[in-house]
Amino acid sequence: MPQLDRIKIKGFKSIKHSDVKLSSLNILIGPNGAGKSNFISFFKMLNEMVNQRLQNYVTKSGGSNALLYFGQKHTDSIDAYLEFGKNAYEFVLEPTINNQMFFAKEYISYHEDNYPKPWENYLGSGHKETSLISASKNKQGYSVADQVLDSLKSWRVYHFHDTSESSKIKGNCDINDNRILRPDASNLAAFLYLLKLNHFEYYSYILKTVQLIAPFIEDFILEPAKLNSDIIRLEWKHKESDNYFDISQLSDGTIRTICIATLLLQPDLPSCILIDEPELGLHPYAINIIGSLFKSVSKKTQIIASTQSLLLVDQLEPEDLIVVDYKNDQSVLKRPTSEEFQDWLEAYSLGELWEKNVLGGRP
Repeated sequence: MPQLDRIKIKGFKSIKHSDVKLSSLNILIGPNGAGKSNFISFFKMLNEMVNQRLQNYVTKSGGSNALLYFGQKHTDSIDAYLEFGKNAYEFVLEPTINNQMFFAKEYISYHEDNYPKPWENYLGSGHKETSLISASKNKQGYSVADQVLDSLKSWRVYHFHDTSESSKIKGNCDINDNRILRPDASNLAAFLYLLKLNHFEYYSYILKTVQLIAPFIEDFILEPAKLNSDIIRLEWKHKESDNYFDISQLSDGTIRTICIATLLLQPDLPSCILIDEPELGLHPYAINIIGSLFKSVSKKTQIIASTQSLLLVDQLEPEDLIVVDYKNDQSVLKRPTSEEFQDWLEAYSLGELWEKNVLGGRP
């Protein structure tokens, strides 16, 4: 499945206009309020859109006025262009009088190297949910519509921040809820149980990675509940004890480490992984491990993440970064290159250059 090579966004939240080329690893850095989370939330909207839930997303986000750059009085539409290899997808969303949104335009296209003019298929206007699905069913531009749809549906936006006592990660889950790791890891126990049974090699990778940060964990105890075989809860065995311990007896950072390791080391990776501030609550050594995982896993799938961690940035190359600044009332995104900072990098690490505001992306 071709990765997303380029994305143009216009009129979405704090992004007035942005044109960004993407690679396999894309780490957003910038101060609070610069627009990193808005960029990632655009992908959440795309994922909801291709699952026929655009209007639900718009309503939960506060309506079209909350999604448009400085609201309807200032911005008429959200425009987007996405390029996947030779395939492209383009749409324009405009607000309705009841604070919803509709497709004013929607296109798919195919760019052949030997032809200056791309093949285009207009998917119509006036509809409230995407026409990509009907184009696929009706065999309109079959391969293009299918590939774009498959790519967008495979994207996942992950958020493992909630590790409170009432979080779903710490609760029981349906043992059969194991098709994918859910964005909030609420089915972590069921997903690890499946991996242990059917993909033990990958399960072992996950366990060994977690043990680098939490060496006291001998193994995860993954069994159906004794009184109800339809539910499962994550337990673990301590190396110095025969007792089983519950997930609630792990620190927040350890739980998030388990979630991230499971996400990145699973056998069937999403075509694009998006995650906001994965370093939250992690020990510095754990952050180094996550940085190494990002670099290795990006050879297999595309990663887009945001961070505030100097340690994580130190694991990367300038080309892996997208610097986000808030200038002139808008989010400005740019990719640095090694050539730009060649002299600086002889004396300083990449994290130090960010800290000194040489890269940008600082308050």
